[in-house]
Amino acid sequence: MGKGVKVAVVGGVFAVMIGGAGYGAYNIVSALDGGGGGSAGAAETRRSGPPDKEEVRETADAFLGAWEKGQAAEAASYTNNAADAGVLLTAYGEEARIGRVDITPGAPHGATVPFTVKATVSLDGVSKPLRYTSALTVVRGRTTGRALVDWEPSVVHPDLRDGDTLVTGESAQPPIEAVDRDGTVLTREKYPSLGPVLDTLREKYGDKAGGSPAVELSIRHATDEADTPLLTLAEGEPGKLRTTLSAEVQAAAEKAVKAYPESSVVALKPSTGEVLAVANNRDDGFNAAFQGQVAPGSTMKIITAAMLIDNGVTSMNGPAPCTDTAVWKSQTFKNLTGMEPNEGATLANSFLRSCNTAFIKLIDEKPIDDASLTREAQERFGLGRDDWKTGIASFDGSVPASGGPDRAANAIGQGQVQMNPLNMASVTATAVTGAFRQPYLVSPELDGRQLAQAKGLPSETSAQLKEMMRLTATQGTAQQAMSGLGGDIGAKTGSAEVDGNATSDSWFTGFRDDVAAAAMAQQGGHGGDAAGPIVAAVLRAGG
Repeated sequence: MGKGVKVAVVGGVFAVMIGGAGYGAYNIVSALDGGGGGSAGAAETRRSGPPDKEEVRETADAFLGAWEKGQAAEAASYTNNAADAGVLLTAYGEEARIGRVDITPGAPHGATVPFTVKATVSLDGVSKPLRYTSALTVVRGRTTGRALVDWEPSVVHPDLRDGDTLVTGESAQPPIEAVDRDGTVLTREKYPSLGPVLDTLREKYGDKAGGSPAVELSIRHATDEADTPLLTLAEGEPGKLRTTLSAEVQAAAEKAVKAYPESSVVALKPSTGEVLAVANNRDDGFNAAFQGQVAPGSTMKIITAAMLIDNGVTSMNGPAPCTDTAVWKSQTFKNLTGMEPNEGATLANSFLRSCNTAFIKLIDEKPIDDASLTREAQERFGLGRDDWKTGIASFDGSVPASGGPDRAANAIGQGQVQMNPLNMASVTATAVTGAFRQPYLVSPELDGRQLAQAKGLPSETSAQLKEMMRLTATQGTAQQAMSGLGGDIGAKTGSAEVDGNATSDSWFTGFRDDVAAAAMAQQGGHGGDAAGPIVAAVLRAGG
């Protein structure tokens, strides 16, 4: 690829694009139709099929060559989306202040060409080198048959997504030094899944922690997500933000979720509601531990059991027959394969074995109605009212009043019920203490926010739930995962079937002394298969 004179200031290119409207408009419009860019165009014979090696090389060279010279419109014309490409490539030189660009392509892998970018970011007399790698893929234009770069924002930088842009300037918020409950510094390098959480904490509390802003090259996201810093030109003065997290428990949570794809876990102190750990292992970077909205499977039976006890339908030692099947509103419900029926089962026995049919049969008893489970979740467990203020974005569960088959499905954590590990860790905490204490990650004293309130459980109900969870951990479906844990322990397993997935989501929640935890692993199988070992590892560290 030719190394022409580097153009550090892209403003001139932008002026040409505006002043020479005919030229700029031709390139953008024709590129959207698979045309434009250099001498190639209508006179060229229309080709079909995947681009050959020579086309891949020539297209990559032309695109990268124009980009490194600061010719944003020209570079964009070699893509299959010149409009979007032009905006981002122009911002690269202008808003992001990136100049002296030197791009070195690597050996192609089929139609994909990796490359290395070396550049300089400059603002107010301060310059810093920038280096990163990315890749582009060459495809055939749909209408003209030209070989074009398949446009994705990640071509410009691997961390860019649709709608994102690059900016260099004073950070929106001062940097923070987030520390755990004992003063240990929490960093994304040591605790990778905390990265998005730390970004959010900085955005929300940076101006309250006493620091001064840095000057940074950052990704400005199209969503409400906090800016992601890429390069610091001038350090700010960090303010110190104390969180409720425990570095030891967080480290165990990070390690535990790494073993299971698409998994999330939360640990907290039932006595206070303080969150001790939040970790996710997800390709999309989403904080599903706090913001997920999926069916929790049989972990929901903690709330259903509480509803049955509170409404006088049965008790821990009262009847809860476990049959092969149960029919509700013409829909047949079954148990997990291999579960032996037990017509004389108590609620404790059906709970520790996680018998679906026992719970479904009992929801037909008076005074249970379509809204009973909703009232129990909202009034006793503080769920589903959209009023949790944890310190960062979170979802506080949803248990809608449902008729028809969904009334039964909701009772076993399917249907319309939606939860996340934060919610289920809180459910366990409420069950074992009898008191609802809204989980939080940052003390409400920092910003004066009001935590959610709920009346909690009668002491008799809490005592029965706690004992049933103890039995589940020592004799029931959670026994294998919880084996080897000392102290006062209890648990509940769950598996949630999701339409279109061959494997169910794995759910598990448990407690050990004054630590409660819950985990999910999407398509992880039964509760004890994936989520169980995650929770056990976190409880072990929290003891």
